[in-house]
Amino acid sequence: MREADLYLPVKSYLEAQGYTVKAEIGDCDVLARRGEEPPVVVELKLTFSLALVMQGTARQALFDHVYLAVPVSSARGWKLRYADILRLCRRLGLGLLAVDPGKSTVEAHLDPGPYAPRRNTKRASRLLREFERRVGDPNLGGTTGQTRMTAYRQDALRLAYHLAQNGPGKPADLARATGVARAATLMRADHYGWFDHPARGLYALSPKGVAALDENAQTLAALGLAPL
Repeated sequence: MREADLYLPVKSYLEAQGYTVKAEIGDCDVLARRGEEPPVVVELKLTFSLALVMQGTARQALFDHVYLAVPVSSARGWKLRYADILRLCRRLGLGLLAVDPGKSTVEAHLDPGPYAPRRNTKRASRLLREFERRVGDPNLGGTTGQTRMTAYRQDALRLAYHLAQNGPGKPADLARATGVARAATLMRADHYGWFDHPARGLYALSPKGVAALDENAQTLAALGLAPL
């Protein structure tokens, strides 16, 4: 397939809406006009790429209505990142067309237009709370496939450390001793399998919790907890 194979379906699509369409006007792959309305620009590429996005934003310096046109995606194509691609185009004010040269059809997935993102204040607040609660900077930015040290995990280690030193205890007592206000909720959920529940209202350290303390000796030191 060539980029030129996308042109005729796009031309027919626009002409069906009353536009006069011409190709290769200056740097524009496609330029279309309908009466006195603002011009429409379409940039053609065989894949959705950074080069296409840069091409589209460059055309926005000339005209407001700019579309990016790419072939219809297979399951392995840009559909894998469809939501992200749509979000990016919307954020940049670019339209998105999917072209099927075999059927000579075009489907508009997004029209260009101004976009004012709505802030996710709840999620932003969670991130800021995590930033404030996390002690130190225990993770390496850019890594994947590794367990992250979160403020929640640090709190769990504080509770596990206290149980290792003092034996089974009640959540309220542990909360006071460690400063972990969510001690009861954290141990009840037991996401890491570090806590046993030998009796009503009583929690103890599990074998997995003992191993976790050994594995996280550096974190315990960063939390100001002496070696066991």
